[in-house]
Amino acid sequence: MSCCLKAGFSFYGSNDLASKNRAKGSFRVCSSIQTLQYKESSNPRECLGKTLHLSDQKHVTNFVTKSPKSDPPNAQTSLRWWEKSLHQNMIEIQSAQELVDSLLNAGERLVVLDFYSPNCGGCRTLHPKICQLAEMNPNSLFLQINYENHKEMCDSLNIKVLPFFRFYRGAEGRACSFSCTNATIKKFKDALAKHGTSSRRLGSAKGLDESELSALASRGLISRNLVTNSSKDYEADVFSIR
Repeated sequence: MSCCLKAGFSFYGSNDLASKNRAKGSFRVCSSIQTLQYKESSNPRECLGKTLHLSDQKHVTNFVTKSPKSDPPNAQTSLRWWEKSLHQNMIEIQSAQELVDSLLNAGERLVVLDFYSPNCGGCRTLHPKICQLAEMNPNSLFLQINYENHKEMCDSLNIKVLPFFRFYRGAEGRACSFSCTNATIKKFKDALAKHGTSSRRLGSAKGLDESELSALASRGLISRNLVTNSSKDYEADVFSIR
């Protein structure tokens, strides 16, 4: 004999119908959750006239069978496209202050600013190749800047098209800037070859231009003290060279 338990119902024998349905061994469904009583049957091993009490209703109503969750075979599949294939020298910039500090602390390392948008098809197509070039140039620093998360910062830096790249190197400051696509990736490779092997040392790293720092400070994205200090440091470096 088999029976099905459904949330909100229990089963118990009906004394009124017992005599009528004794031969069939049936039971009726009642709206009250109480007990389940089995009827007489031809099999003496069955529980004739015994009652099965449901002591904990919640265990019945909340009983759900779920398959255990398993981790995806490849963690990369759960990442968004701009988070895939990143290397140790690729950093996602979280604020204008972090950008300024990263450029000033880079020393003589070549720093590549990669401006992108999650909604930019060209950025998505180009991303795997940029990651490959970052892996091939471990001494360079690649800073990724999400335009959607940092529109004010990008506007302050006069970013008008995506994908867009800026190269910074030591005391030179900005070495070059350009936009390129998957079809014009040679422009990016040429810039890496030209500025990535430079050995000139003209003092401490310059970072962003003073006009760019002023634009960021005017929007409250960085402290105005950074603009004044940057100007003094640059004048000191130029004076020492003369």
